[in-house]
This record gives sequence, C-alpha cells and structure tokens, in this order.
Amino acid sequence: MVQLTQAPAGDAGQSGRAEPSGGTGPSGVARTMTYAAAAAAALADLMRADASVVALGEDLGRGGIFGQYRGLLEEFGARRVIDTPISEATIAGSAVGMALTGLKPVVEMRVVDFALCAMDEIVNQAAKNRFMFGGQGRVSMVIRMPIGIWSASAAQHSQSLEAWFAHVPGLAVVCPATPQDNYALLKAAVASGDPVAYFEHKELWGLEGEVDASQPIEIGRARIARPGRDLTIVAWSRAVHDALDAARTLAVQGIDAEVIDLRTLWPWDRETVEASARRTGRVLVAHEAVQVAGFGAEIVATLAERGDAMWAPSPAPKLARLGTPRAPVGYSPPLEAHVRITAAKIAEAAAQLVVRTR
Repeated sequence: MVQLTQAPAGDAGQSGRAEPSGGTGPSGVARTMTYAAAAAAALADLMRADASVVALGEDLGRGGIFGQYRGLLEEFGARRVIDTPISEATIAGSAVGMALTGLKPVVEMRVVDFALCAMDEIVNQAAKNRFMFGGQGRVSMVIRMPIGIWSASAAQHSQSLEAWFAHVPGLAVVCPATPQDNYALLKAAVASGDPVAYFEHKELWGLEGEVDASQPIEIGRARIARPGRDLTIVAWSRAVHDALDAARTLAVQGIDAEVIDLRTLWPWDRETVEASARRTGRVLVAHEAVQVAGFGAEIVATLAERGDAMWAPSPAPKLARLGTPRAPVGYSPPLEAHVRITAAKIAEAAAQLVVRTR
C-alpha cells in the first residue's frame, strides 16, 4: 500500500529544499524526493534556465504553506519570488499582465478553494486573451491550485474543482499524481506558452518517489500505472493511488484491473483510454470530485458516443463512474470519511461492474 502522508504546513521535510539539477544528482540519476520537493526543484531548474520565469503568491517567501517553494527566495531574490497581499484577484490579474509583457509567471493560489476569488482573471482574461486579440499576445501562465480533501479542513478547504476549469476553452488542465510527474509536468506547463490550470493534491505533498530530471512528460499523455485484462480504472491525482490499492484487492478476488493515470484532463489522452477499453471491455472512472458533472462523466460520455460500430468487432465496453456525493466536505472525521473516495469504494464499484457484465 502506498503511504500518503500530509507534509506539515510550510515544511516539506529535509528533501523539501530545491536542489541543483532538478534535485536528481549528476547525469540525470534519479533520486527519491517528496511531491513538494519535486515541484520546488522543477521551478528552481526553470528559473535558473530562464530569467523570465517568476513566481508570485502568498507565503512564497517562507517556502509556501506546503514547502513547495522552499529555498527559492534565498536563491532568486524577492524580485522573482514575490510575496503578495492576500488578494487572489490581484495575484492572478498581475500575472496576466506579466505574461502579456513577456514574463512566465507561476501563480500560487494556496488552495483551489481560494482561486474562486480570481475566476474573472483566470476564465475571462488569461484563458481568452489569445483568441480575442488574434494571437497578438499569449498568456504563458501556470496557476497552481491544490485540490482535494485536506484532513479536518472542512468545506472551504477540501474541494476538487478541476472539472470547472476543464470546461473553460483556452486552459490546459494538469493533475500530477507522483513526484516524477509533479517535476516533469510543471516544467512542461511552463514551457507550453499557454495558461495552465495546475492541480496538485493537498494530501500528496509528503509522498515520496523517484524523480529523474532527464525524463520529460508531454501534456496530454496518460500512463498505464498497472496493466490488466478484466477492467480499466481511469483516475487522476490522489485517486490514482487509491485505484492501485483497489487493483491489489481485486486481484485477490480474481479480477485483473488495469489502472490508467490520466495525468491531464485537458487535453486528455483518449487514445490510451480507448485502447485499454478495447482490451478489457469495462471502464470505471474514479475521482475525488463530486460525481455530478464531474470529468468522469465526460470520459464515460465520450466512450459511449463512439457507438457499437466503432468498437466492432468487439462489443462496446461497459461503463461506470464513481465520485463523491454532491455534499460539502464535513469537518468531523465521520462526515469527511463518508464523502472520501477510498480504495475500498473503488474496489467495490469495480467488482460490481465486472460481476454485472460477465
């Protein structure tokens, strides 16, 4: 079982410091890093390579509330690691202006819940500018908006709103699940030249894993985290780890589940998901966001719209989705546990799909 530990606020541990060469040692040799440290290392590499990359937001000077900026102020100074007032609209609006003058701002919203105060700047300004003015300006901007349940943090600090941003034309949407992906996808997001809604999970900051700076990841490419033959489970962010735990439970029951880490919601890797669906004949999409109008519905609808003829000679895959209830996340542990998507809930939904379609 993967241990998902929450890094203390403002402290990613000893490995939370931004290391040289992406923190991976000489010649691209991988080393173990936390999810938070991987992001700090990626941003440090970007800032060393390109003077136009800047970071701005609240509490960056002390390393960010999760340690994801640790060491950057000391190396790059206050002109490039900018502590801002407590005003998300001001932060995002300033970043749009910076991007239009040629800078590449990385914007920290602390948690996605707070980004709702900057929706006009993100949705109407950053996402639309390139299209409204004939491409004369491009908003090369990455908006970091941590998502997901944050233990005992209640309704205003525990939301997963990635589907909102996937609905907005002009935004790419990225959801890394591992330290390696948080390193490589943050670098890809900055390099893309367009506005990217970048969603890290609040309970993944302390997760450790191997990071190799020499291994790039392309936005829009999923990975098969576990191959299988009986069922495909599609997930992203923290739910990937729950899906992998569920797959181990299902294996004991004689069900061989394939797990796909989608990595990005827009663009999303239809080819990898469709190819897996052809192999297994069953697809369950599991995510921590509310099930109603969640991105799982988009994936299921896209596969369903392919129609029987498009899947021939095999029958069309059987489809299901699993998300949280349409309810605010409670503060008390029992209420919070009720809405969490867990490995047990994913395993149960997957087993029901297999039994129902055999």
